[in-house]
Amino acid sequence: MKKAIVTGATGYIGSNLCKQLIKEGWKVAIVTRPTSDYNYLSDVINKIEILEYDDNLSNLISFFNKIKASVVFHLAAVAINEHDVSDVDILLNANIRFGLHILEAMKQSSTPFLINTGTYWQHFESDEYNPLNLYAATKQSFQDLVKYYTSIGEIKAITLKLFDTYGPNDDRPKLINLLHKFADEGIELDMSPGEQQLDYVHIDDITQAFIKAYEYIYDIEEYEEFAVATGRLIQLKELVQLFKEKTGKEIKVNWGGKPYRKREVLKPWSSYRTLPNWNCEKEIEKEINNL
Repeated sequence: MKKAIVTGATGYIGSNLCKQLIKEGWKVAIVTRPTSDYNYLSDVINKIEILEYDDNLSNLISFFNKIKASVVFHLAAVAINEHDVSDVDILLNANIRFGLHILEAMKQSSTPFLINTGTYWQHFESDEYNPLNLYAATKQSFQDLVKYYTSIGEIKAITLKLFDTYGPNDDRPKLINLLHKFADEGIELDMSPGEQQLDYVHIDDITQAFIKAYEYIYDIEEYEEFAVATGRLIQLKELVQLFKEKTGKEIKVNWGGKPYRKREVLKPWSSYRTLPNWNCEKEIEKEINNL
């Protein structure tokens, strides 16, 4: 039986990955925080082995030795668009320190494969190196740590860089998930001019990308990275209009009511590779009415 350790499993993407793995016959273990909310996993929690991580690396290594996983899917992260002083240690601990503990636990337990999670925000203006914000910079820093562990022959790793994500039963406070609420409450939104181009990937395609990355990792030498993207861009204005047309609901938007951010992504990273054995099957134009 294939065994996986999943971090970030209590989040939207991680929980959907856990459910799909279980559906496909995997044994799943997860590493969480003592304060984690398990609502997303409520229907499968009795099928999952849990370690509540207490910052103790020795305990983490013991857990990894016990599970003897085929692969670690590392999705845990704290994402903050514009940080302040109080966020610095939070980003450091969640996105670098915890990840480094995972890598060392993998080394000490001879866990062979890592599927890491990155973000297209690591490539502002499609530059090879230009993190959009401190969050993206911490993701880039951790990626360099992954490369170190692969370079010394301890593990093989693939980083999947995610674009915008969506799907049913999503409680995250993202625009596409809040459109029904805004429409039903008649809230008028002050928004930027709305010319940002977005690449929305359905949660089912994302979970398959992680599983396909595990299948593909046997074919790589040490380390590879790929984007999880549809390649089909939609402007923010067009997205809101699409929602109106598909649902028949009216949304009051004051386009240009607030300025763009200082480092607004008007067009996402484009110079990427996608997994050779993965295809995006769902289109937002057909799925938006099912949210």
